[in-house]
Amino acid sequence: MDLSFVPLSQLQNFLLCFARIMALLAAIPAFTGNQIAGRLKIGLAMITALLLFPAMSPHMPPPPMSMAWFGVLLVNEVLIGALIGLVVQMIFAAVSFGGTVIGYQMGFAAANIFDPQTSQQLSLMSQFANILAMLVFLSLDMHHFFFRAIIESFALLPPGPLDFSQSALDHLMGQASHMFVLGVKFSAPVLALLLLSSMVLGILARVFPQLHVFMLAFPLNIGIALFVIGLTFPAIFLILRREFDTMGENILAILHLLK
Repeated sequence: MDLSFVPLSQLQNFLLCFARIMALLAAIPAFTGNQIAGRLKIGLAMITALLLFPAMSPHMPPPPMSMAWFGVLLVNEVLIGALIGLVVQMIFAAVSFGGTVIGYQMGFAAANIFDPQTSQQLSLMSQFANILAMLVFLSLDMHHFFFRAIIESFALLPPGPLDFSQSALDHLMGQASHMFVLGVKFSAPVLALLLLSSMVLGILARVFPQLHVFMLAFPLNIGIALFVIGLTFPAIFLILRREFDTMGENILAILHLLK
């Protein structure tokens, strides 16, 4: 392909734009995983960059750029895109953590399945929680939000040096700690009733020594957990919706701290 007709400055700006978009799309839960071909991801990022580049060109750094400085900016763009995607990935990590805790308490400690998205072994309830969060994510059209976030990120934080100050690190650490809080909220109702069930079964075992508590506890815990999850679906949806609604504020806060 002959690119001699393309000015070097325009080509460099387009590659910077493409690097941020590619890193961001690779971090969106709907596009992660091995089930989506890499060529499809690259093609979608290329088409998105071609469509959005005219709107982003006023925010690009002025020419000329040396190759060393261009390489630094390219790495910075990948980091910015990955940080934006990290905000939503933390929500899904919290949901997966809560599902794992529920699965262990239900008795599914040894029942793991292969997750094609992460190429790892996950518990049954963790996979169920991930699918549930993905359905909420797509039903709220949050994947469309990232295409708007690309333009806003270039307007707020154009390509240039990043300021990884202590405040930015503190904000990311706060988001990471909130991930565990969200996981506990997600699993709290099920864990409370399973704890109560264990206490009742423990009392029955002391009163009736001939009772096979282990054989009774396994199906009982599974039934109680599934019943409680079904009852708390509206609350789970509200929790996830609140987290997805505040996702934009968290992204803007990170971009402001990196300026």
